[in-house]
Amino acid sequence: MSSRREKTADETSPANGRPIIEMAGIRKVYDTGKVKVEALKGVDLKIGKGEFVAIVGPSGSGKSTLMNLIGCLDTPTGGDYFIGGEKVAGLTRDQLADVRNRRVGFVFQAFNLLPQISAFENVEMPLVFGGVPPRVRRAKVAELLGKVGLGDRMDHKPTELSGGQMQRVAIARALAMDPDIVLADEPTGNLDTTSGTDIMGLFLDLWRQGSTLVVITHDMALARRASRIVEIRDGRIVSDREAEEAA
Repeated sequence: MSSRREKTADETSPANGRPIIEMAGIRKVYDTGKVKVEALKGVDLKIGKGEFVAIVGPSGSGKSTLMNLIGCLDTPTGGDYFIGGEKVAGLTRDQLADVRNRRVGFVFQAFNLLPQISAFENVEMPLVFGGVPPRVRRAKVAELLGKVGLGDRMDHKPTELSGGQMQRVAIARALAMDPDIVLADEPTGNLDTTSGTDIMGLFLDLWRQGSTLVVITHDMALARRASRIVEIRDGRIVSDREAEEAA
């Protein structure tokens, strides 16, 4: 029997606002000077609050480019993109960084933790840059590390943690600023099977608690645990379907 998470009225009713992610006719062209490469060719995509979306596709399909655009790491060549109702196309680099810092939490394949500081300090960093008062941020970090099962590893440095534990720290850091969306790029790619399964379970827990997750992955075991699978090939979305095994 499936334990699929049911969407609430707040997540499904048009009266409650726009989707978090809205893309229409998105194109991305890279100009090397000698040749132009069209990485995305008219992508339409909407992601609502509380969805767990897996984006899959072969190497060179455009999924990494799509991730960069969703995460406001880059801007489209053409088309319209709104995140949380804010228009992204045409923003300056500084404006794009501001939207990214407020609205997106990132989880990377390589963890991207600072090795010289503790797990606690790694998770705390976005809150420091965000100007959150010390007492508030200490409580927030303790809560987040407890949430990802590392309440007893707060003082450990990344080099003292396993790969799965480092990814849990990275997930806690991604959640620190209460982003609209958590964007994960191959989050199980550097993990063994057991650790990867644990991270899948953590994503499911976060989804059930109301987080909006977008995972870029070639791992179909992870993709099938999402609520929705979007497949991209040759710069176009070729399939957008409900996942069969969402739990």
